Amino acid sequence: MSLITNDKKQLSTINTEDTYKEIRCFIISAKQEIYKSVNSAMVEAYWNIGKKIYEVCGENDRAEYGKQVLKNISKALTKEFGQGFSVQNLRNMRQFYMKF
Repeated sequence: MSLITNDKKQLSTINTEDTYKEIRCFIISAKQEIYKSVNSAMVEAYWNIGKKIYEVCGENDRAEYGKQVLKNISKALTKEFGQGFSVQNLRNMRQFYMKF
């Protein structure tokens, strides 16, 4: 009887480990897909931001008008969304749009 009980415990342990490993793979795979989706969405957002800045400021975002527009947009975006929207980052987004 103890031989059967030990076999069941061993089988249960193996099944638990295998099940855990499979579930772990599902979670890791799902997280990777989420990261890809988020990255893709952010690239698209940055491209669209760059496009809009280009449409408003044109090629010369360093002229007085362009500087003021970028400064105001940067201030408002940073206030609402936090870091990542400095004037330089907005310029980089515009450059990103212009390259493609």
